[in-house]
Amino acid sequence: MTLRKKIAFFALLFLLIAFSGFIAWANNALSPQDRAVDAMKGTQAVQVITEDGFLEFVPKGEAKKGVIIYPGGKVAPEAYAPIALEMAKEEFLTVIVPMPLNLAFLGSNRALKVIDKYPEIDSWAIAGHSLGGAMACQFVDDHPGAVEGLVLLAAYTIKRSDLSEVPIPVLSITASNDGLTTPEKIEKTKEFLPEDTIYIEIEGGNHAQFGDYGTQMGDGEADISGQEQIALIVTYPLNFLED
Repeated sequence: MTLRKKIAFFALLFLLIAFSGFIAWANNALSPQDRAVDAMKGTQAVQVITEDGFLEFVPKGEAKKGVIIYPGGKVAPEAYAPIALEMAKEEFLTVIVPMPLNLAFLGSNRALKVIDKYPEIDSWAIAGHSLGGAMACQFVDDHPGAVEGLVLLAAYTIKRSDLSEVPIPVLSITASNDGLTTPEKIEKTKEFLPEDTIYIEIEGGNHAQFGDYGTQMGDGEADISGQEQIALIVTYPLNFLED
């Protein structure tokens, strides 16, 4: 084997090993905990459907509006079931969108498939946690008019997806003890959201309790329970989306 072939062989081998490592890392998602597992069962008022690659929380009555949720990076989509269930109880068709390799930047346009599946819903909002929120912003930027509301859960946008001139209502919910989406990051990126964006901080909450998937490296310690934080997280978007 010539030197050039040896170099090409080892370069290819390195790339294969690196790619395999990335796949293993991405698939090692943070798992749903007890509250999320229970929420996935639905209730008498909400049917949970896991078909077509989505987690759909469908009210038994006529849905008022639709809400699409993008999960955070490396977080199992089921971890957001407690939020989806509570939204559906208030007659919002709520759909959690699993992402390729649990990374929303690999599937930022997937909301289009949800919207296409439910043509009877004429008003949609999109929400996202952390990386999912950033990709929800990208979706809004890429598809003007596709949704009528944006809810950021411990998330922010960047200059690449500048929404400052986009006429869309935005609600940004953060937590005081969040060690990942810090208040400094939120403040630094406000210029890329509309001036009338509504900002709400949950006192005592942290990053991981925007879902139900346990603790997360680099996060702050919460002073309130996960159940309390989920209840607050749901209350604010409900009021926001009802307007």
